[in-house]
Order: sequence, then structure tokens, then C-alpha cells
Amino acid sequence: MRIITANLNGIRAAARKGFFVWLAKQDADVVCIQETKAQVHQLEDKIFTPEGYHCYYHDAVKKGYSGVAIYSRQQPDEVITGMGNAEFDIEGRYIEARFGNLSVISLYLPSGTSGDERQQVKYRCMAYFETKMQEMKDSGRDLIICGDWNIAHKNEDIRNWKGNQKNSGFLPEERAWLDKLFYEMNFVDAFRELPQAEHEYTWWSNRGQAWANNTGWRIDYHILSPSLKGKVKATDIYRDERFSDHAPMTVDYDYSISK
Repeated sequence: MRIITANLNGIRAAARKGFFVWLAKQDADVVCIQETKAQVHQLEDKIFTPEGYHCYYHDAVKKGYSGVAIYSRQQPDEVITGMGNAEFDIEGRYIEARFGNLSVISLYLPSGTSGDERQQVKYRCMAYFETKMQEMKDSGRDLIICGDWNIAHKNEDIRNWKGNQKNSGFLPEERAWLDKLFYEMNFVDAFRELPQAEHEYTWWSNRGQAWANNTGWRIDYHILSPSLKGKVKATDIYRDERFSDHAPMTVDYDYSISK
């Protein structure tokens, strides 16, 4: 099973940059997209319902903002939009596709970079989602939670870690929260299941020469329920083309959702 996660920072802009041409060659079973920045009625062009996929969108109420999507080869048994909290659901941050006992989720956690008010929203979302993750784990479902978590976990996940320790996305409280998910709740960072080269990132600031110099952050994840530990076969971060300020991340699993 192959799953791709990609923050597109505007699905229409990413389409113009060739994202869907690339995607058609990837043989993905499920694709998780974040930051569509569009309403469904703006996506009537057939490019936004790729051939061979069942396509589901969850938009933000605010136009041109946030939004998530899932494309799947197999029709899901059920699709759930929203994480169950109105404050975050109006921003279009969560969509879940269920296939038997497997849930694949496209998640876009808030950013706190615009100031303290949004950082507090981020903390509230983190607290709420931690409770939801525990409930989902307790349900016995297999979980693959893909998306932009807007937090770099370890020093090796950010090029300039010394200079970013007071910045949203690498704050001690945020990193400690991921510690709790991974080391106390036993969720799994799929990317770190396998040996990785140095300086592998998924997001680069548009300021300066961050992309050219690979001054990046790894803030996009596949996070797995403990039941899926050991199921990761391969990982890839695609950088040969640039569709947005994030790079798509692909993970291959020793898992099948075929009926």
C-alpha cells in the first residue's frame, strides 16, 4: 500500500505547477492533501478528480484558506469530515477515510507563526487532538494520520535548530507534545522507522534561499497507531519538482486495503 501526503499551499496553484501530472505516475493507493485553499465549487475542472480515484474534500468556511482532501483508489467504507470540534472544523483541518479496520486521515494542524492568538489556537487544537488520538487508538483501529503537523520534532528535523528554539513550530512545548505522542502513547513516526540521510526536510520558507540551500524543516508526517509499527517498507520525499513550499512525502506499507 502506497500513501502520499502533500501540503499544496493552494491546490489550483499546485495544479499549474504540474502536481497532478506527477501524481498520475506515482501509483498511490491513497493521497492526503492539505491546504487546498479552495471551495469544492471552484474545483470543477476534471483535473481535481484524478482518473481512478474517489475524491473527497473538506473545505474551510473562510474562502481561500486551509482545507483538506483525500483521494483513494478503493472506495472507502465511510468518510468523516471534521475532528468533532467546531473551532477547528470550520477551518477544514481533518478528513478521514475508513477501509475496514484502517483509518487514513489527512490532517492540517494550525500554525502559530502569525502571533500569540494563533499559537493559543494551535495549543488548544493539540490538546483536543491528543484526546482524539487516544480514543482512536483505544478503539482498536489501525491509524495512518498524514499531513502537516506544523512541528519539527528533533534537532535533525530542522536545519537551523539553534536559531529556531523560540519560534512556533520548534517550541519546547510543541516538541514535548510529540515526545508524548511517540514515547508515552506509542504512536509511530513512519519516516523514522527506517534509516534516513541527513537533512531530509518537507518544508522550506519562501524567504531568502531556503529551498536552494536546503534550509528546511520536517513538519509533514505519517503518524501511525502502535499496531502498524514495523509495517513501513520505504519512504521518499520528492524534491525534483516544486509544487508548493512543501514537498510530497510517500510511504510504502506492508499492508493491504483491497477487499
